[in-house]
Amino acid sequence: MSERAQPLLAADGTPLKRSIERSLRRQKIEAFLLVAPLLAFVLVTFVAPIADMLFRSVENQIVAQTLPATTDALKEWNPDVSALPDEAVFAALAVDMKAAVKSKTHTRLGSRLNYEKTGVASLFRKSGRRIKKWDLAGDAPFKDKFLDLDKKWGDPQLWQLLKLYSPVYTSGYFLNAVDLKKTPDGVEPRAESEQIYILLFQRTLFMSLAITLMCLLLGYPIAFLLSHLPMRTSNLLMILVLLPFWTSLLVRTSAWKVLLQQEGVINDVLVTIGLLGDSDRLQLINNQTGTIVAMTHILLPFMILPLYSVMRTIPPSYVRAAKSLGANDVTAFAKVYFPQSVPGIGAGSILVFILAIGYYITPELVGGTTGTFISNRIAYHISSSLNWGLAAALGSILLIAVLVLYYAYDRIVGIDNVKLG
Repeated sequence: MSERAQPLLAADGTPLKRSIERSLRRQKIEAFLLVAPLLAFVLVTFVAPIADMLFRSVENQIVAQTLPATTDALKEWNPDVSALPDEAVFAALAVDMKAAVKSKTHTRLGSRLNYEKTGVASLFRKSGRRIKKWDLAGDAPFKDKFLDLDKKWGDPQLWQLLKLYSPVYTSGYFLNAVDLKKTPDGVEPRAESEQIYILLFQRTLFMSLAITLMCLLLGYPIAFLLSHLPMRTSNLLMILVLLPFWTSLLVRTSAWKVLLQQEGVINDVLVTIGLLGDSDRLQLINNQTGTIVAMTHILLPFMILPLYSVMRTIPPSYVRAAKSLGANDVTAFAKVYFPQSVPGIGAGSILVFILAIGYYITPELVGGTTGTFISNRIAYHISSSLNWGLAAALGSILLIAVLVLYYAYDRIVGIDNVKLG
């Protein structure tokens, strides 16, 4: 019998297989440590804010946390049987309000419920000043005291609202974001005069697509010209393309306000050369036209750069070969050159569209009432109305819409065909 084969050993005497596995494991750990700072940065600055936004869009703990006893008592109240809750619910509200006034959280609760019913914020502020002086041990019955305090406490809709929004999670923000509302009878559409968000979403998608198309129509010939010029000349002209990046966004937008207004440069030129009468000046600003024009100028470089980088890699010999085989200029371009530039079109279109759909500074300055985006409304709720839940719901829907369009683009064109050069 032959001797059993001995396992191969490394220089240190350990089995070679185990030594290789240990070496590979060490390399993976070293590679992970190299990317760990970038990974932590992405998690903190990108993933965490998105997760927080998604949570805020459904979070509604303030009612249950501020009025815990009232929330439990309202579970037994059936609004179909009784118009107002019984004395036990009012007594629980008195205890909760007393504690909330002491911790100064009753005004926050009032502000939250005021998003759903106007006047609740002032009711809670006014009631808090009076309830602070109540003696919970000797002031019963509390139902009469609340009704004497303010007649709004006798409004059944107020109590239905408290019961409706007592769960710690709610779909109310998302319903509001699509012009719907929660009611005791279920989900209902908002009044026609209050329906603004669906219109804003439609306008945002339409204008973003229009801006993307305008950038493509203007950027494609420019990128084609730059890619076929000598390198020295194209580099000099590329400075003009990049020049907007070196100019403040506010300066560029303000310049378009000067150009587009009715007494601005463009209208003055049209009047001077006789194409328009002085009383027929065009309305080019504070509408969708102003937003599309200004944002096309701002985002045009983001379309040109991917197109140029892809076109620069297309060998000119391909077009010459097509012509030598009998194709004319149009056929050679359509059959040979254009298909090879499609990856640049895809990259530029995705880049411009995603940037456009989230813009809010330029539409705010030149859009007026008909040229603003949904992002302007999100900014309003974050900075002015402080309705962060609704802002988060609007942002979440916008994010989902972008992901759906991205998925559709991947299915139709293929994201693997998108190249930046």
